[in-house]
Amino acid sequence: MNSSKSPGAAAAAGAIATRTGIVGLLDRVNRWLESVPYSLLALPLRFAVATVFWNSGTTKLANWDATLQLFEDEYKLPLLPPDLAAHIGAGIELSTPVLLVLGFATRPAALVLLGMTTIIEVFVYPQAWPTHIQWAAMLLVLLFRGAGSYSLDYLIGRRLGV
Repeated sequence: MNSSKSPGAAAAAGAIATRTGIVGLLDRVNRWLESVPYSLLALPLRFAVATVFWNSGTTKLANWDATLQLFEDEYKLPLLPPDLAAHIGAGIELSTPVLLVLGFATRPAALVLLGMTTIIEVFVYPQAWPTHIQWAAMLLVLLFRGAGSYSLDYLIGRRLGV
């Protein structure tokens, strides 16, 4: 009788070794991806959200008469006069992006922008929810996790021993 393994057993052993190799590779890739520090991931979140709102704010300033007209004719927020809503909107869109880029008061800035995103979604452009949910997702991460260590929040916290 032949003591060597049958061709079927050799193929099965090869398949197991290959699977182990693939599983091992996937495990190493997952561990490498999970080792990326949150602070590095927070940077593009902060800059992406800041860019969206900053661009909107500067567009409002570029033609204030058109902005007021938009708030009167299209945006029509309840409870707020159009001129007050325009000033509040522009103020938020020009201040909070600076805070996000600096990583200063990141959580409060994210909360304010999350509120603004909700108002835009509910009262102004409900059909734009695919865009708004992307903003909300980024803002929620920043709200719950903060700016990370590449931020003024982190430096101030270390200085204060928080």
